[in-house]
Amino acid sequence: MLKRSFDSMPTMPTTGTPPNSTASTKDRILAAAETLFAQRGFDGASLRQLTAAAGVNLAAVNYHFGSKEKLVDEVFRRRLDALNQGRLAALATVAGRDSTTLEDVLEAYIRPALELTHDDNGALFMRVLARAFAEHDDHLRQFLSENYGHVMRQFTAEFTHLLPHLSRAELYWRIDLVTGALTHAMSGFGMIQRKGDVSATAHREQTVAHLVRFAAAGLSSP
Repeated sequence: MLKRSFDSMPTMPTTGTPPNSTASTKDRILAAAETLFAQRGFDGASLRQLTAAAGVNLAAVNYHFGSKEKLVDEVFRRRLDALNQGRLAALATVAGRDSTTLEDVLEAYIRPALELTHDDNGALFMRVLARAFAEHDDHLRQFLSENYGHVMRQFTAEFTHLLPHLSRAELYWRIDLVTGALTHAMSGFGMIQRKGDVSATAHREQTVAHLVRFAAAGLSSP
């Protein structure tokens, strides 16, 4: 379980400019945390390892985040805010139209997530996300539900409209499995790796196409 506070750390004033504070200090801490969480997990990455990697002291971490749980939250927030804005924007272009297909809605859900992995930082975050699923941290689950649950509810409403033959429980099972497949594809751990003569963009498009077809078949089966 994550430590809930940095009780052993010196406190910082809540106003003014803290020592070692620059415009990039918070970003350096977040980048170091993302790397260490991906490599070691949330409990396995210590604050001393994090401060060494970021080139800051414990007081700076305390000033910017206050607790390890809040630091984990911010690692997720800085990626997931943009991801879910992209998903909702994509969904808004297809939702509610008579011509909207299941594949349209799935692409709105899948493509923005895969586009997040277009660089090494995005791919690294996907490994952090995979850790979150594996480690079953209750605080993190609550944070994700409270801050991003509304996105999943909007997609679920559209899936419900397009798949009236499914019970709510069955639909939830299938969406959960689709999300697991998407997370696996985004983490880069799978058997399908990009070939040297295939561009990153072309590989991403192939992945989108395969995932949409796979997910549509799974969601729509009797």
